[in-house]
Amino acid sequence: MGGLTYFDFLAKFGVGGAHPGGIPLTKYILSNEDITNKSRILDAGCGTGQTAAFLYQHYFAKVVGVEINPIMIEKAKKRFQALNLPIKLVQGSIEKLPFNDATFDFILSESVLAFVNKPAAISEFFRVLKKGGRLIANEMTINSKLSPIEESEIMKFYALDSLLLEEDWRNLFNQAGFQDIVLKTENTNISHGNHSTDFHFSNNFEPELFQILNEHGNIVLKYQDILSYRIITCTKQ
Repeated sequence: MGGLTYFDFLAKFGVGGAHPGGIPLTKYILSNEDITNKSRILDAGCGTGQTAAFLYQHYFAKVVGVEINPIMIEKAKKRFQALNLPIKLVQGSIEKLPFNDATFDFILSESVLAFVNKPAAISEFFRVLKKGGRLIANEMTINSKLSPIEESEIMKFYALDSLLLEEDWRNLFNQAGFQDIVLKTENTNISHGNHSTDFHFSNNFEPELFQILNEHGNIVLKYQDILSYRIITCTKQ
């Protein structure tokens, strides 16, 4: 695949809502939170900016997006400019956030933590949240343990350092100091991909990216009973 990765595919195809349930599930989860126009919200790993745009358009909240991928940053910037949205974009890593302590009321992480150094990123989320602040995550979770060969196949393709069970996630958030930790799946039609995916294509992209898309589909199908997700909500007391 010429060194290309799943993240190159997401960036070049400009996939928005590249997380379980897509933007409809995001909207549903956020509707249960006490977000107002005074809320300061960090969209951590904001991608092409689909969720960040919704947060401003729906709540008129003070939204900041942080993203490490330069192609994604450009696509998010174009989205915000086209919609005339005053959303601040920062290029950076969620493992070392470029923000002061106690800056945000909410942090949203959608299919981001699974792909980074989890303890480092969760610790950073805790640091930049205000007291009483809320973390909302939608993250890849396995329903049961895999064999070493199966685990290796998934971890290699998605460049993961680990695959976590629900209890593993709970322990990580607990160790970082979070409280009121709730993990769940939303067993509604919303969460099963009944939404049109948002694309912002690059002008040029490599044919190998279609091979990556195909392999992603094969892995999802092969491990459909094991490879899942959890909605994780918790509070900094």
